[in-house]
This record gives sequence, structure tokens and C-alpha cells, in this order.
Amino acid sequence: MLSQQEKARYSKQLILPELGIGGQEKLQSAKVLVVGAGGLGCPVLQYLVVAGVGEIGIVDGDTVDISNLQRQVLYSEQEIGQQKVAVAEKKLTALNPHIKIKTYPFFIDDTNALEVIIDYDIVVDGSDNFSTRYLVNDACVILDKPMVSGAIYKFEGQVSVFNYNNGPTYRCIFPEPPGADESPNCADIGVIASLPGIIGTIQANEVIKIITGIGEVLSGKLLVINTLNMETHTFHFKLNEANKNITELKTTQQYCEVQMKAIDYGELQRMMQSIKDIQLVDVREHEEHEIGNIGGVNIPLSQIETSYHLLDKETPVIVYCASGARSNHFAKRLVANGFKQVLNLESGIMHLDPAMTSPQTRP
Repeated sequence: MLSQQEKARYSKQLILPELGIGGQEKLQSAKVLVVGAGGLGCPVLQYLVVAGVGEIGIVDGDTVDISNLQRQVLYSEQEIGQQKVAVAEKKLTALNPHIKIKTYPFFIDDTNALEVIIDYDIVVDGSDNFSTRYLVNDACVILDKPMVSGAIYKFEGQVSVFNYNNGPTYRCIFPEPPGADESPNCADIGVIASLPGIIGTIQANEVIKIITGIGEVLSGKLLVINTLNMETHTFHFKLNEANKNITELKTTQQYCEVQMKAIDYGELQRMMQSIKDIQLVDVREHEEHEIGNIGGVNIPLSQIETSYHLLDKETPVIVYCASGARSNHFAKRLVANGFKQVLNLESGIMHLDPAMTSPQTRP
């Protein structure tokens, strides 16, 4: 039952003939789990909360970083270093005190996914890597829960609803994770600030439609939006019954999670001081290098195939990028092409003090 205060709060939804009090009460009794409180998770959570979804779970083991603030609109500089789920819970409760928020301050994996997801009606996937998407999909198939999925890349985003009313699953359109040379780098992809808001809001809209039974759900359809030209395309796909035959969870190893021999920034500094001949390479794009770097030559990962000759195979090479993902890939390619000593700067330079990454180039 809705209180008088809630009726006043949700009045603009209550006057919609498609929704009404009955639809609002369905929202009030619904339980939705949001996987990931990042770029997509933030707008999803905000709009589900203000729409009146009664219980919302948030699962994310990450903390707030300064690099999140460009697009993750729940957080501010004052919360850097704090757990995302804790900050989100506080702000969302202030946004709507009628909503129950439950937090899970850890990353979802094959050991906890089923236990967490089983208590919810709908799962929203706001993760940023393929391994989590496949894991959440498989858990939803096992538990027969619909999954509202979103993904973003640079200026383009996509949304679909999987496992809804015995509809297609994530594996029906993406049967297997992409290979090493096919998948975007997990943590280093650029994205325009507004894109997560657009895609996350659409995800929230799909959740509301599923709960209330209104409209046409994006099941069996993949909506793709290019924000540079505002073109949209809808791709249709069908259920492959074989993808329903999942009985256990298996962790899909993400290529970018496999690391070469790595060093931290302190070790890098010591090596640069004690070893005369070291080749330091920034594998980010030229525009990123110009914004800030820790020295070295700039050879973007995208240009590696034509740039091997710029480096000496017998001299130690240390590679870096923003998070360590692109440089990990770069390091593997060097080793495969006969380089003897290759090290990857673990965690990259995104967490360094900006004063340590001034625009410069070390020869």
C-alpha cells in the first residue's frame, strides 16, 4: 500500500493511465539487483530509486577513484577512497527514504553470484568486463531471472534484456567471449561523460517496464546508439535452446586480467636509477600522452605492429598505460616477437599524483 506521502511523491507516475496506483505498487514490491555501481550503475540506481522500486541491491567491491568522477555521478572528490556501495547507499537513501537499499561490498564471482542473485526479481548488469557479463548471464539462466544489460564504448552504447519470459540469453547473441585481439581493453577505453547516463537511463526504463508490465521490452533485440550522430539501430536475435542448459558457473578468464611480469611504481623508480639502459614506453594514444606521462617514448598499442624496430630486443623494456591493461597486451606482443626482458607497470599511472605525470617526454 502506498502512503499519502508516497502518493504525492510519485504523483506524476500515478496519473499515467498505463501505470497508475497498481503499477506503482508493483514497483514498491519489486526487488532489483544492480551489478556494478560505476558509470552505468549510477544512473540506473538513481532512476530506480526515484521511480519507487521498493528494494535495491548493489554489488561492487570497488572504491571511488578520481578518474571515476567524469561519469560516475553519485560520487564527489570528498569520497575518493571510500567504498562505492557505502557512498551510494547513503546518497540514494537521502534521495528516497522509502526505498530499502542492501549493499554487497565485494565483486561478484562464481562463488557468490547465485547466493546474491537468488533474492532478487531482476538483475541489472552494469559491469565493465566480459567475464562478469557472462557470469551474471549464466547465473540468471540458472535461477531464471531476467537480466537488463548495458555496455558502453567511446561514443556508442547498447542495451538489451536477456532471459525474459524464456527469451534469448546473452550467449544467444554473443556465444563466447571475444578473443585476445578482438576485445577492447577493460579499463583503458575512453568514454564521453554523457554516454553512461544515456545507456543507464534506458536500462532503468527497461526495468520499470518489466516490473509494471507496460510497453515492449527489449527482449530478443539489441538497441545500439551512436551518440556522435545519434543514429540508432535495433538488431533482432532468437533464443538458442542450448544456451538454457547451464547448470553450473564457470569463471571466464578475461584476457586483460592475465598479467605479464609486473612491477609497481616504486620498483620502476629504483630500476631507472640503478640500471643505465632501460627502455620506458608509454603505450597510450598520443593525446593521452600529451595530457600527462611519466616519461619514455610514446608508442601506442594500436601502432605496435609497425613499431618493433624502434626498440632494442636485448635491452630491458618497461611498458605502462593508464591501468596496466593495454601495457599488459603490449608486453605480451613484445615477448612473442623475441624481446628478452619485458616488464609491465602494474596498475598503470592513473592512480599517481597528477604532479608526477606532467606533460614530458623522456628520450
